[in-house]
Amino acid sequence: MVMEALLQDASLMDMNSFSPMMPTSPLSMINQIKFEDEPDLKDLFITVDEPESHVTTIETFITYRIITKTSRGEFDSSEFEVRRRYQDFLWLKGKLEEAHPTLIIPPLPEKFIVKGMVERFNDDFIETRRKALHKFLNRIADHPTLTFNEDFKVFLTAQAWELSSHKKQGPGLLSRMGQTVRAVALSMRGVKSRPEEFMEMNNFIEVFSQKINLIDKISQRIYKEEREYSDEMKEYGPIHILWSASEEDLVDTLKGIASCIDKCSKATEKRMSGLSEALLPVVHEYVLYSEMLMGVMKRRDQIQAELDSKVEALTYKKADTDLLTEEIGKLEDKVECANNALKADWERWRHNMQNDIKSAFTDMAEENIQYYEQCLATWESFLASQTDLHLEETSEDKPESH
Repeated sequence: MVMEALLQDASLMDMNSFSPMMPTSPLSMINQIKFEDEPDLKDLFITVDEPESHVTTIETFITYRIITKTSRGEFDSSEFEVRRRYQDFLWLKGKLEEAHPTLIIPPLPEKFIVKGMVERFNDDFIETRRKALHKFLNRIADHPTLTFNEDFKVFLTAQAWELSSHKKQGPGLLSRMGQTVRAVALSMRGVKSRPEEFMEMNNFIEVFSQKINLIDKISQRIYKEEREYSDEMKEYGPIHILWSASEEDLVDTLKGIASCIDKCSKATEKRMSGLSEALLPVVHEYVLYSEMLMGVMKRRDQIQAELDSKVEALTYKKADTDLLTEEIGKLEDKVECANNALKADWERWRHNMQNDIKSAFTDMAEENIQYYEQCLATWESFLASQTDLHLEETSEDKPESH
């Protein structure tokens, strides 16, 4: 069973072994880990709403209003209101990945949509994206480490010109290019001995990605087919009403069928709405998560590959021994922090994923039960009325007894 494949085997690590927490230093590449006995009280509330279209001579784009309410002391006020476009969200995601390379950053909705699904910037597309962006920010807000990221705070509070200025303070182009070239080179070499727990993690990600992508494709196809079925049902009922005008003896029967079809059509619309709002977004979000997880594993491997290359250089004495020894010590700490952060976030993600998938599938099951029960009751009521009508006609046709 696909469901079983997604939810089974939570034994990679003890679920409560780690918990990624607040940073110990803004200069740290990765945040340290601490244990907590009590859950934090929510103190950051974010709403994404009021999409607004902007048309310039160069481009057309949408901005979204972001309202933030908080009781945290590091914020200058308790409420903020800013407007952001998709590119701003993309910048935030990049900064989070840069600051926390082995934490699982929530995914953003795709920049471009699947061809043929909906037109870009129509109402359905904009609303779907708004909901996804709302979830993206609230996922970050609920994350025990990402929620305290400085760039996240700037994103929520800075006015447009302030955000633009803040973006320009990042590393220079040559620095970014150098880091990218080195990362690609190291990733091409790979790692010599990935720890077993990360091998298991990688295997899970591959299976999960395959299954969740398949579920996403089938769910989208089912939704499309049922949408077509629903549209046809809307045309099916009125035909019986028109027919009844020319069949005097079948008027009640035909009108009864038309009424049943109309009720079932409305029930189908309700079920389709539940499917599009509850199941499909959850499944697709985890399709995007599976891609994000693959990126996280690559970044972890890059950090370890950098350590491996230094150890190899020391073995063959390709450079200054004392300098290499010092660099290896720092890299060993870096790898340990990266591994601990990923292990902690992995268990948190697995727990959330299982809860989200179970909830979505349970809601879908309840929707289906209610839908079929409603349709069944509608048709049973029609049959009962027809039976009563038949009995009345039979009674009227019987000769009176003397």
